[in-house]
Amino acid sequence: MTSIVPSQAKTQENSSRSLSTGNSTIFSFSEKIESIDLLKFLKRVSQYYPLHFYWENQQQQESILAYGVAEYFLLDQGDRFYESQKFLDACFQRIVPLGKCFPHLFFSFTFFEPTQQFQPSPTVFLPIYEIVCNQDTYYLIINVTKDKQDSLSMLRQQFFDHLAESLTFESFDYPVRSPSDLSFNTSIDFITAVESVLRSIDEQKISKVVLAHALDIYAKSNFNIVDILEQLRLQHRDCHIFSFGNSHDEAFLGATPERLISIRNRLLLTDALAGSIPRGNNTQQDYLLAQQLLNSEKEIREHQAVSNFIYESLQQLGLQPQCSKLQILRLSNIQHLWTSIYAHLPTSIKALEILQKLHPTPAVAGVPTNVACERIREHEKFDRGLYGAPLGWIDYQGNCEFIVGIRSALIQRNHARLYAGAGIVAGSDPYKELAEIELKFQVLLKALGY
Repeated sequence: MTSIVPSQAKTQENSSRSLSTGNSTIFSFSEKIESIDLLKFLKRVSQYYPLHFYWENQQQQESILAYGVAEYFLLDQGDRFYESQKFLDACFQRIVPLGKCFPHLFFSFTFFEPTQQFQPSPTVFLPIYEIVCNQDTYYLIINVTKDKQDSLSMLRQQFFDHLAESLTFESFDYPVRSPSDLSFNTSIDFITAVESVLRSIDEQKISKVVLAHALDIYAKSNFNIVDILEQLRLQHRDCHIFSFGNSHDEAFLGATPERLISIRNRLLLTDALAGSIPRGNNTQQDYLLAQQLLNSEKEIREHQAVSNFIYESLQQLGLQPQCSKLQILRLSNIQHLWTSIYAHLPTSIKALEILQKLHPTPAVAGVPTNVACERIREHEKFDRGLYGAPLGWIDYQGNCEFIVGIRSALIQRNHARLYAGAGIVAGSDPYKELAEIELKFQVLLKALGY
């Protein structure tokens, strides 16, 4: 499967590719519109604009759909966060906002630094169209460069034409697929890999490694990206639903419980999420399992490694982070240990600077990070791509939301590659870790119809 990048990239130099009109002014027009179902709308416009970014947080009643490309940047080599920040600054300096809602840039970073061995990273783009929902208030944003501003009325009319078409769309398709309708293969001998990591832990070469598993599924008929997103939206109201699609019939999508960073009005929020146990069949079982999780020395140690890493990393940036008490985060089929961490930001610290400091956290890599990443590359015979990496947006006012691309899959026509990972620490049981992986796979398998 190829990388999630815009197909219209034009090489300008060896290290980066971009579609840009140089110093041309960008007008960002916004207007309030009636409420719409963004997924129904995406199902209609995806045939015309395959590149899209969809993000939804149902608990916050926030969602964004972005499509079309006004400007974009793709880096193959170099300091990806620094270069992305330069592109963001240059792009926002050119924008003239016209209206009450401000534009966003959208980002996808791969798990590993860009090298010749791994997919290009990052992709950053300013869309032509944005539909922004906040607390049942909807705005349409259209971004056009000065030389194309005459096309604004046409673009606006095109949006409302597509909107009218989407209103005739009655329902989503929920195919129930038979196991005989698929074939699959796994790309790692997970038990063997866990046993190898445990030997390294016993030899005190490392204290934690997050090993991921990739499950490749080949169905007889093509998967529909929007139908999968609708299933995820219905089944996982407590997660961030996301999709990043390109013009190669691909989309990286999922339902992640993990927020990497959120910045609103200079208040930074981030989560330490590590340590897990299944849900029970009733409230009493849920409680007993949660207490087992809270009293597990192994799970507490795994969680504390993530919490300490985030706290210390933010301190190194000159911040004064504060931590909530340890809590249980209950999702539809799993429970996690969860600590919320927050800090007030000075204007001198940018979102991408924080991302560079935090990624990858021990929740998706291990401790120490460099050695853990070496073990990941040694044992995982597949490219993580966007799995476990930051995906999100930054708006014109410096607010942002970045999630971690877990509980995810890369979809291309009838091929789905599902990703899931487990943290391996001293005391880990290889077969229990495999059971955790299989439990996490259920999120996407169910959404795919299995």
